[in-house]
Amino acid sequence: MKERISALLKREPKADIVTAEGWVRTKRDSKTVCFLEVNDGSCLKGLQVVIDKEQFANDGLLSSITTGSSVICKGPIVASAGGSQDVEMSSLDVTLVGECPVDTYPLQKKRHTIEYLREIAHLRPRTNMFGAVTRVRNTLAYAVHQYFQENGFVYVNTPIISSSDAEGAGQQFLVTTLDPTNPPRTKEGAVDYGQDFFGKKSFLTVSGQLEGETYAMAMKNIYTFGPTFRAENSNTKRHLSEFWMVEPEMAFCDIEGNMEVAESFLKYLFKAVLENCSEDMAFFSNFVEKGMEDTLRSIVDTPFVRLPYTEAVKELEKHSKNFTFPVAWGSDLQSEHEKFLTEVVFKSPVIVTDYPKDIKAFYMKLNADGKTVRGMDVLVPRLGEIIGGSERESNLDTLTKRMVEMKLNPEDYWWYLDLRRFGSVPHAGFGLGFERAVQYVTGMGNIRDVIPFPRAPRLADF
Repeated sequence: MKERISALLKREPKADIVTAEGWVRTKRDSKTVCFLEVNDGSCLKGLQVVIDKEQFANDGLLSSITTGSSVICKGPIVASAGGSQDVEMSSLDVTLVGECPVDTYPLQKKRHTIEYLREIAHLRPRTNMFGAVTRVRNTLAYAVHQYFQENGFVYVNTPIISSSDAEGAGQQFLVTTLDPTNPPRTKEGAVDYGQDFFGKKSFLTVSGQLEGETYAMAMKNIYTFGPTFRAENSNTKRHLSEFWMVEPEMAFCDIEGNMEVAESFLKYLFKAVLENCSEDMAFFSNFVEKGMEDTLRSIVDTPFVRLPYTEAVKELEKHSKNFTFPVAWGSDLQSEHEKFLTEVVFKSPVIVTDYPKDIKAFYMKLNADGKTVRGMDVLVPRLGEIIGGSERESNLDTLTKRMVEMKLNPEDYWWYLDLRRFGSVPHAGFGLGFERAVQYVTGMGNIRDVIPFPRAPRLADF
């Protein structure tokens, strides 16, 4: 394969002829020389290509090259006479692959607003900011697989279409082949999903957790990493209707082991970005969120505080006048509470555990007090919750009772309950919203800008 521009920029000056392929970011002309900045997405900085017009016979070709054009340039890498780069290409041959009409090209040589770039999501990866976001996202995704593969986890693909709701929230996208204008009806007049494609009501998955647990009961440690969906009508900077989730499940593991894995996993991801995306992280620290690199280094180097929910509430109640939302035992912690704990009280990441059972999902392990469950949320400075997880309920009778309490039909989860009938063991797991992690690492203000093609209420373009 041909070298990417990121590799060409690291070359020592030599007489060897090399090839650079990419898109023109900028073009500057003088009487005798044409300068092109060519970028192929492999790094933030483009390769400066210098074309001596006296040695280049085709002036018509050069005049056809504009910002946005795709080109193939050939020549040696030489020491740069300019101060903004160490090396450049002294081009001997240029091929114009694809023209780009300058009058209609949406990306002009100026700073565009993020809102405008969101309207041209098919072209925004060509900008510095979204190129950097894409490279960081790629590094994080690779690091997810590296971490789990290095630690003996098995990668499992859980279904996109499911008939169960892992969260019990009911905010799911219905998957159906029935005629929406004239669906079959039961005798009672309800839509007869028994005649649908799957013979029952089916949805886009909200989580791969329940299916992941089935494989943990055979493979011990597994993880799933795939798209999930929520039909939640939330138009906020933190919500998407389609997003990716990283969900490990571990058999023979309790909440203590769960916290250990969650902490080491986050530190591994952040360290990977700092080590492999230094140029992009410097860009984000300078132009998006000041001090972003220092924040990540601090998280990598700092032990996470572990704090029971009850103790967290007591601490927050001391400072209740600082909050918009009231703090009381039994209520869920709000983002402002989570940030206060991490940024003011402890000045470090915090793992809050043992939440009231009434505000957590049915599958979480019930504590001996009968009031709390072994749930955990990992909170980080500047964001709040970044990971949610728990030790799972492994007792058949307790789990069945919890389902009934939460108005779920145990018969719909017969296969999930079988895991407690046949060789049940303590097990635990957690979920990391991948886009939340990318947003946190880059400092981007809106989650719609860290996924290539965002899906949200009334937004399904591209």
